Amino acid sequence: MPKSRPPYPAAFREQMIELVQAGRTPAELSREFGCSAQTISNWVAQAARDKGRPLPGKEGLSSAEREELARLRRENRQLKMERDILAKATAWFAAKGEKTSTPSSNS
Repeated sequence: MPKSRPPYPAAFREQMIELVQAGRTPAELSREFGCSAQTISNWVAQAARDKGRPLPGKEGLSSAEREELARLRRENRQLKMERDILAKATAWFAAKGEKTSTPSSNS
């Protein structure tokens, strides 16, 4: 299993992106700064998506779209939980009402 490490600082990522855009390759930056070339390539591709100009073959969601998707998924999960609670409460009250109700007598 690969080792986990804390995320790189945003300033470092931005510097790597600028260096790649200036003509350096992710492989040489990887050797110089100690992070993987794939990581640098991913940062460059995400930066391009964020600017609305995805690299060929690297289409995907921008950072803002990813954040919105995560927020919507959290909200959807919360709403489903609330719906389930209300459904259980409705069933409980319906069952309790059937047990306590007495037939009305028409005398």
